[in-house]
Amino acid sequence: MVAAGAVDVILRDGTTLRLRPPAAGDVESLTAFFEGLSDESRRLRFHGGVAVTPRLVEPMLGPDWESRGALVGELEGEIVACASYVRLRDPGAAESAFAVADEHQGRGIGTRLLEQLAARAEEVGIERFLAVVLPENARMIHVFEHVGFSISRHLDQGAIEVEFPLAPTEAYRAAVDERDHVAVTASLRPFFEPRSVAVVGASRRRETIGGRIFRNVVEGDFAGAAYPVNRDGTPVAGVRGYRSVAEIPDPVDLAVLALPAVAVLPAAEDALRSGVRALVVVSAGFAEVGSDGAERERQLLELVRSHGGRLIGPNCLGVSSASVALNATFAGRGIPPGNIGFSSQSGALGLALLEAADQRGLGLSSFVSIGNKADVSTNDLLEWWEDDEPTGLVLMYVESFGNPRRFARLAQRVARRKPVLALKSGTTATGARAASSHTAALAGSEAAVDALFRQAGVIRARTLDELVDVAGLLSSQPTPRGRRVAVLTNAGGLGILAADACEAAGLMLPPVETARLRELLPAEASVANPVDMLGSATPETYARVLPVLLEDPGVDAVIALFVPAAQATADAVAREIAAAAAGAEKPVLAVVLSAVGVPGKLRGAVAAFTSPEAAARALGRAAERADWLRRPLGSVPELDGVDREAAAGIVDGADEGWLDPARTRALLEAYGIPLVPERLANGPDDAVAAAHELGFPVVVKTAAAGAHKTETGGVALDLAGDEAVRAAAGRMGGPVLVQRMVGGGTELLAGLVQDPTFGPLVAFGPGGVLAELIGEASFRIAPLTDVDADELLSAGKAGLLVAGFRGAPPADRAPLADLLHRLARLGEDLPAVAELDLNPVLALPEGCVAVDARVRVRRPEARPRTKSW
Repeated sequence: MVAAGAVDVILRDGTTLRLRPPAAGDVESLTAFFEGLSDESRRLRFHGGVAVTPRLVEPMLGPDWESRGALVGELEGEIVACASYVRLRDPGAAESAFAVADEHQGRGIGTRLLEQLAARAEEVGIERFLAVVLPENARMIHVFEHVGFSISRHLDQGAIEVEFPLAPTEAYRAAVDERDHVAVTASLRPFFEPRSVAVVGASRRRETIGGRIFRNVVEGDFAGAAYPVNRDGTPVAGVRGYRSVAEIPDPVDLAVLALPAVAVLPAAEDALRSGVRALVVVSAGFAEVGSDGAERERQLLELVRSHGGRLIGPNCLGVSSASVALNATFAGRGIPPGNIGFSSQSGALGLALLEAADQRGLGLSSFVSIGNKADVSTNDLLEWWEDDEPTGLVLMYVESFGNPRRFARLAQRVARRKPVLALKSGTTATGARAASSHTAALAGSEAAVDALFRQAGVIRARTLDELVDVAGLLSSQPTPRGRRVAVLTNAGGLGILAADACEAAGLMLPPVETARLRELLPAEASVANPVDMLGSATPETYARVLPVLLEDPGVDAVIALFVPAAQATADAVAREIAAAAAGAEKPVLAVVLSAVGVPGKLRGAVAAFTSPEAAARALGRAAERADWLRRPLGSVPELDGVDREAAAGIVDGADEGWLDPARTRALLEAYGIPLVPERLANGPDDAVAAAHELGFPVVVKTAAAGAHKTETGGVALDLAGDEAVRAAAGRMGGPVLVQRMVGGGTELLAGLVQDPTFGPLVAFGPGGVLAELIGEASFRIAPLTDVDADELLSAGKAGLLVAGFRGAPPADRAPLADLLHRLARLGEDLPAVAELDLNPVLALPEGCVAVDARVRVRRPEARPRTKSW
């Protein structure tokens, strides 16, 4: 439960605020808070004059949350706000009240308090808040009206009674997301647009990290003021030095700390007490080195948050921002400006990509090495880059996700406006866990990451080279409208390699218009696609032919290939390709096989590559983005016939492990999942009776919880008489299940697995005994939109089966989609359902039915959240 602990929120001005339950030791400070309110604020809070005594605040201390709840807002150790509720006789309702210190009103504190108090109240079954507000309390009325809940209000004895339900709606979530966006963006501004920077640990010795960072700031022509801070106040690079940030006479927006780990906390406190609200800690020696370092990191974050600040790092490379010519990193060379925003969780890989980007002529709008990401994360950076005008492409190297659901929402929002490209590593450990169901065996962290990126519109690169290749294409060229590619070459063999690479990347080489090409090329040239101009092609030939292909309405992109020949030099051909591509509305990719590398004339004009395979892979990734942009947003449907309370009772009352058949059936029926009729029989005679009740032919299965029935001989199919049923039940021993045999239909698998990082994954693929052998289930992360479900039904081999494979009748898609939505809802509602298999699901021309089901329960580990965004 979130109710037990503290949580940090960000206010609209970018300041962080700690919200926590008031404890018994807060009686004096909470009393002082109410005493410090103006007479008018106390009157509005308590509806008249009131004596502020310890007795007034004691009911707010140590909230039990069931009958009463309370939160205080704390900034730099001082209580600046308080919110509370008291449950009413109607257990679904509670009366709430709020107060904010006069000097902090208007900053959004009341709204953030209401968000968090409502979340805690809903957890204990409170369905709605009531609040009695004096008509002149305009600020509080504004909070209620704009928080995002559906508000009703009426006058009662001269006061306004406000009432609103607490269940989060899409409108409420959108309002919270917008508040988070404004607040996070404001909190990051000092990192990207600082007016002044202090480097703590700056040294006269150039080879030290602090010395390198400060010189990079100065030599990069930073637009603001830079201050070196070191133990003796020694000047660095000709700039006056200071012994502490407190000594600096001017305000400091950003402090970069490059010190031994044991010296970081005192230096951070000095900076924070001096008014700095943005810290970059490049120092190592924190969570990455073990428990002692992790405790040091916890204390650092606690210190930063207590002063309302933000932290990048520790254990990072630093930050750069082209808008103010800031290079506060210890990179060995300058960072060229451009339109790519780049975040790296690894400093070493960040350096490698900076080198590769420089070699390819790619520039950055900003670069952030987030290191241990104790505070600022990839999610925060997405918030910044969403509205950052100089950033046209977002590039990320990611090793782990702190809040993947928030990442999905943010990335999907950003990707609608600008490409988001990611390289994800560190995925094999989770995928190696033991899996005991078909769904879990087919799933893994790779499946979860792929599903997350696919749903969010993130383009996933598999290697560092591919990351740079795709970045070069997307940062310089328009997004292709489709997958139709024309290949232009002066070497036939190279064109064939390009054609093969395009097919492997999911691209098509359509026929091109040949009439104009025949006029421009010699008779021996091939005007099929690839267009082979022969080795005699000159720069002027490229200048004439390339525009013709770009004008072809059946072409979405052009790959131009060149091998140096006697008639043309690489530079001359590069110049003509760049000129022809200028202003084109379609992407142009150039592959020049030259001993001196990519000609400089191509840089920035087209996307340049050193092999046709690299060009085709990059274009294939760009085409994935085009496909995703055409994809409707979709919506999560409302489901009827769901009894969440009954299902929760089944799961809560079960031990960890596989549910028995009766509980499995009851759980699935509570979510409206279609199941074949069955009876539980305690022996052979009971089985025969059940078969007569259901009607022959029947299926007899073992009732052992979680059994793989085929592997253990625990299933007998198509039994048409008493003796066959009696023999099968006797052979299996113990209780058995008897089901009516369902004939026909296509065997499919539908399932659910709880990923420890990403939450519920819904699986769909070919079913039956060969499900794992075929091994081609597709996955999506819940909640599922109607578009997600439709994609699952259309993807891969399962999509062929659903459509009707080799003359089989097509399956009824609507019931299958409904089944997937119900599985997704179950996974979201009941995280203790660790694995769920429906295999097979028989897809019929009308409807579908699950004929076998297995459910495993495992209590999820509590993952306390320390921040609200």
